[in-house]
Amino acid sequence: MGTAMGRIQAGNAISAFGIGFTVPFLYVYVAEVRHLGAFWAMASFIALAVGAVLTLPFAGRAIDRRGPIPVLIAAAFTAAAGALALGLSSGVATVLLFSVVLGAGQAVMQPALATMIVNVSTPQTRTRAFALQFFMQNLGLGIGGLLGGLIVDVSRPGSFLLLFSIETAMFLALAAIITTVRLPQESTLKESAPKDPAPAGGGLGALLRHKPMVYLCLLGFVMYFACYGQFESGLTAYGTEAGIAPRTLGFALAANTGVIVVAQFAVLRFVERASRTKVIAIVGLIWTAAWIIAGFAGLTGSGPALAATAFVSTYALFGLGEAMLSPTVAPLVADLAPDGKVGLYNSAFAMVKQIALVVGPLVGVPLGAVLPAPYVAAFVVFCLGFSWLALRLGRQLTAAQDRPFPVLRPSRIVAQHSPATENGSTAGESAAGESVAPAGAEPVAAGAARGM
Repeated sequence: MGTAMGRIQAGNAISAFGIGFTVPFLYVYVAEVRHLGAFWAMASFIALAVGAVLTLPFAGRAIDRRGPIPVLIAAAFTAAAGALALGLSSGVATVLLFSVVLGAGQAVMQPALATMIVNVSTPQTRTRAFALQFFMQNLGLGIGGLLGGLIVDVSRPGSFLLLFSIETAMFLALAAIITTVRLPQESTLKESAPKDPAPAGGGLGALLRHKPMVYLCLLGFVMYFACYGQFESGLTAYGTEAGIAPRTLGFALAANTGVIVVAQFAVLRFVERASRTKVIAIVGLIWTAAWIIAGFAGLTGSGPALAATAFVSTYALFGLGEAMLSPTVAPLVADLAPDGKVGLYNSAFAMVKQIALVVGPLVGVPLGAVLPAPYVAAFVVFCLGFSWLALRLGRQLTAAQDRPFPVLRPSRIVAQHSPATENGSTAGESAAGESVAPAGAEPVAAGAARGM
């Protein structure tokens, strides 16, 4: 791992560590510590997403024009200001206002970091770079949440201010680290698979005319709606109404994070060899099984021990799917982006995520709490649809785009000391000047990725 990539990943982990201190406790902070009630606590989560949706349409263009570093630094300072102000807020207006500010800053960090990872990685290392990013995010969130749980005390409002202050410090640390990163002058996207012809015009209009990206955004919406959008909302409401103990809910979330941490790099051997859309389709089937097991946990009247085990298994299977998606989807977004529009494409996909995370709880909570059987059945259908959409997306991609390692552009570099062939070309080069791997040799891309 190069110096630039190491600093980017360190900043990514530090910011996730800071977020872990506050996100699990935001509901309690607003509802109980500030005595604003459950309604405004839910509204604060919606405000976080609103901040993201308001800023992401402009963030992509800014990243492409100004570069990801200044945009990320501005986002980190914005998030730091929002976090600190939220920790000092006591009324509805200020809580909602600074939730919007915090959400805007956090949301812009995501496409900016993703664009930086694209710029300092190669097609051969990009899959593992995004896998490492997701691993570090979950590890940071998990450790931050664990330490935050040891600090927080509902009877001491000052303990929550300490949590928000730690989050603020982590965002400032991210900004400080990113100022030391030096990006290459030329993007490594030039080495990627051949691009689709860029749609005429610019901005979101051109993106909406890019059919493969539209399919990927639709796929992303279903992905975040049916999985991430249910973790701490609809599925929790469903489990609570089904008699799942709060302690079991905690174990389920821990199992989700634990599977991601353990499986993230173990699944890479498979992910690096399968087509991207087939990996995504398999994740849809894994999540279908997860929802069926959730139905067993809450609808069959099994004993408490079996129900608890099944519920924890549901979250664990979700984690396995997440570990497979993280090194698959983000590099695909980068490979679909035309030259000079990586920030726009990353921001558009991040905006789809935020919209799904808003819609997910609004649909999932009432359905999961009041109509548990239709809730499970509906999300089984969503996950099967997720697999179908993935296979449909595969028909829109070129063979190079659907591979985990896109085919590189022809190179005239040949192996040294290679004997000349009968037609005058060297053994490592075809007559057309393209480099050709010797028979039986392992593909360079796969070997390079494992050596990262």
